[in-house]
Amino acid sequence: MLEGIYAALDAAFKGLILTTHPMWVATLFGIFMGVFFTAINYIFVDQEKMKKLQKMSKEFQKEWKEAQKNKDEKKLRKLQQKQMELLKLQNEVMKSAMFKPMLVSFPMFIIFYGWLARYYVETAIVKIPFNFFLVDMFHKFYKSALHANEIGFLGWYILTSYVVGAVLRKLLDMA
Repeated sequence: MLEGIYAALDAAFKGLILTTHPMWVATLFGIFMGVFFTAINYIFVDQEKMKKLQKMSKEFQKEWKEAQKNKDEKKLRKLQQKQMELLKLQNEVMKSAMFKPMLVSFPMFIIFYGWLARYYVETAIVKIPFNFFLVDMFHKFYKSALHANEIGFLGWYILTSYVVGAVLRKLLDMA
């Protein structure tokens, strides 16, 4: 099934992929997916509910710290009950915030990443001027041949889509 989709994507974009530097392809892919994921979250997630939940959590944490600082056992027991209600609400909101967007965005990621990985799976997209232990750990975990100072296609995609998504969430005032 995916091979048919990959063949269609090859027919439409193979020339662009073969003539464009891998960094630009990975960057454009990250930007596209960052915009796509943010749009999906904007559409499917109740932003007002998320903001309300964040506000409630901040207020609870403030009250909890104050009660601990004052060693107010009665207030702490009361806050434990409030914490149970808050956790229940958080669970409900997070379930809807994760499940619906994931149903739409995960297949898109699988399709596009699977297609592009055929071209760039072990390609160093960016070389950094030092060895970074997290990059090295990631490469060892996936048994990659890339060095500790090289960020591959997946790493560059993650960085670009994260940055684009964070900026868009801020601009759209999303929770």
